[in-house]
Amino acid sequence: MARDTGSLLSFRPSIKVMDATMRDGGLVNNFRFSDEWVRALVSANMRAGVDYMELGYKSDHDLFDENKFGKWKFCRDEDVFNVLGGAPEGLKLACMADVGRCNYERDIGPRENSPFAMYRIATYINTIPAALAMAEHCHKMGYETAVNIMAISKATEKELSLALDLIGNSPADVIYIVDSYGSIYPEEMRVIAERYLEAGEKYGKVIGIHAHNNQELAFANTIECTALGVDYLDATVSGMGRGAGNCRMELLLGFLKNPKYKLAHMLRFVESSMPRVREQGAVWGYDPAYLLTGVLNRHPSSAIRFIQEGRGDLCEFYNELLDQE
Repeated sequence: MARDTGSLLSFRPSIKVMDATMRDGGLVNNFRFSDEWVRALVSANMRAGVDYMELGYKSDHDLFDENKFGKWKFCRDEDVFNVLGGAPEGLKLACMADVGRCNYERDIGPRENSPFAMYRIATYINTIPAALAMAEHCHKMGYETAVNIMAISKATEKELSLALDLIGNSPADVIYIVDSYGSIYPEEMRVIAERYLEAGEKYGKVIGIHAHNNQELAFANTIECTALGVDYLDATVSGMGRGAGNCRMELLLGFLKNPKYKLAHMLRFVESSMPRVREQGAVWGYDPAYLLTGVLNRHPSSAIRFIQEGRGDLCEFYNELLDQE
């Protein structure tokens, strides 16, 4: 059967948009979003036709000091009920669980008692077995499940093949391409996406894309994947996310042809609510320091420190990165 990719003048009903603003964006403000702001974003997503909204992480409170983070670092079910009153109609709530940072057997209970519809398991290529144990638990609890393979630009061909086979034989519903370092070019992304899509067809899995914007390619890589048949698309409002940020929700909604997606409602949120986040000190977006870590396929942590320290010596920073090769 030929893969359904649609065309520039049509749309695929199978495409789903995931708003990851609070989860990826929470990394730049320690998840300190006001209840009012969260409710406004939920409303904007519902009006704009967004399919999923990721509220944050299900982090283990024994591993992280709760005084240093807002409630969305931990995403307790009771906090969601208190702020939102329950699961919003027409908008599925998602939560991310990191391998090694989530006590999933204790903290992820049956879906029937939870506002969440999906759990996304974040894993590196060398922790896939642990991720699959988490996905198995979430599946048994009744949730939709996704496995997000982070830093895929660092994986070897053999590692990726083994990982896709392992996840393919698991109960996970979605397998995500994650360009954690913003280092992948569209030509490379095309090849990677084809590999994932082949695995998806073989094992009956849906494929998703989560892109970072170090080289200002997050949107380009997302629509490249969309054209090939990738169905789950991550974006964040104003690109809010760690370091250089992510694919902008406004760009993605403007690109998609499905009339259910309504850009104007998201623009209203951008103009009314996003300035407040920046005024409170959250910093994200393209910077030459992030370009350098992207070009060299590095974790953005060194670029984040470079910016936080107020440095401007880009050439010296570049040489420091090269010395680490």
